[in-house]
Amino acid sequence: MIDFITRVNSAVNGFVWGLPMLVLLVGTGILMTAATKFFQVSHFGHWMKKTIGAVFTDRHVTAHTDREDRSISQFQSLCTALAATIGTGNIAGVAAAIVSGGPGAIFWMWIVSFFGMMTNYAENVLGIYYRRKNPVGEWCGGAMYYLKDGLGSKKGCRELGHILAVLFSVFCVIASFGIGNMSQINTIAANMNQVFSIPNIVMGIILMILAAVVIIGGLKRIASVTEKLVPFMAIAYVLGALVIVIVNAGQLGAVVASIFKGAFGARAVGGGIVGYGIKLAVTWGMKRGVFSNEAGLGSSVMVHSASNVREPVMQGMWGIFEVFADTIVVCSLTAFAILSSGVVDLETGHMISTSASTALVSEAFASVFGKAGAAFIAFAILLFAYSTVLGWSQYGMRAFEYLFGTKSTIIYRVVFVVFILIGATMNLQLAWDLSDTFNGLMAIPNLIGVLSCSGIVLKITKNYVNRKLRGSTEEPIYSAFPEIQKEQEAAEKAAGV
Repeated sequence: MIDFITRVNSAVNGFVWGLPMLVLLVGTGILMTAATKFFQVSHFGHWMKKTIGAVFTDRHVTAHTDREDRSISQFQSLCTALAATIGTGNIAGVAAAIVSGGPGAIFWMWIVSFFGMMTNYAENVLGIYYRRKNPVGEWCGGAMYYLKDGLGSKKGCRELGHILAVLFSVFCVIASFGIGNMSQINTIAANMNQVFSIPNIVMGIILMILAAVVIIGGLKRIASVTEKLVPFMAIAYVLGALVIVIVNAGQLGAVVASIFKGAFGARAVGGGIVGYGIKLAVTWGMKRGVFSNEAGLGSSVMVHSASNVREPVMQGMWGIFEVFADTIVVCSLTAFAILSSGVVDLETGHMISTSASTALVSEAFASVFGKAGAAFIAFAILLFAYSTVLGWSQYGMRAFEYLFGTKSTIIYRVVFVVFILIGATMNLQLAWDLSDTFNGLMAIPNLIGVLSCSGIVLKITKNYVNRKLRGSTEEPIYSAFPEIQKEQEAAEKAAGV
């Protein structure tokens, strides 16, 4: 049965992640980048100041909402989104990209992430603009809403918008059990078994209990945990990787050269080999980049939309920072740590080590920290993957809520927790393959939604830039719905903003 599922999934995966899909994925980012006049570069200082800079200067960014307020702070929304994106993709995913696509895969990971910043920006802008409140007062937003209310509002597209919204939600629910649950849990269990000899089933039971305590409590409890966990785990891992890079600083020039030469097949001999090498680098770099930062999937927007922010562009800028922190910072450090540690022949791009996936990263850390390096990676994967499970439980729950209503979400949470135990004992490769497949299936309707509503994104962006950066007095654009627009304008006036 597993062999049959693997064969079917392999066929679907090849179709989903073919050239048309990669063109759609990167093309959307390129379009949004060009249309916003390279916002991620031209306004770099502004979005850095309004995101990570504001954490230290603006108390409203980190202030918790009142008990009766079901929204979360901007910082909590970022941490919950990063909890889902900074996961095994930053460790095992980067290693897999290097093993399968060579050092050149890292270049293409950077490319997809650079343009992915603006895809994520557009998703978050649309998420805030089209969000609604559910019966219990929680903000609900995401691709299903801008497909239904955005694309669906266009002439002749009402049914199409509704159908794509349902498809996205179905794919998201299924994906949440792959990318957001089983692949993460399986990686934790495998590493804890390898390093500490803890049986997979025992680790599965422990993780199931730890996750249940948080997930059953809902978004505010998840956000409360992730805002403490994410900064700690990210900083600890970044510092560890930086030490390796600094110790091997003499290799940095060769590492950079290996990445760029590998990206364009410069070392291969013969046109066919060059073409095949480039294809591997491009495919694996883009797949692992998307798996890591999720730009284009329409996933993290579901948490960003729950923020207490009023400005769509403000949450859009948090989306830019999310991709920047996840891939440009964390994934790059993982790649440099691996490539500079001697486990890869930088001249040919061939593997020296026989290790793969997380074991390759463990070997890189062990080259500097000894046995403690392997233990550190096992602990890092535990935190990274556990936080991803928390974040993705929220994504799947929002999609489930869209399909079956708010009261049904407790069913999803219980089933999601049970699948943690299944994930601890299943085949690792199958878990990763299923994750790739449903990532791609989610991206298709989401990117259609982003492209069809790109005019709205540009209008809102221009409005924000005119008001905040050029001193215009034009009316702000907060929401697609008059009642919400008025409510948010009243809140802004009352706050004296």
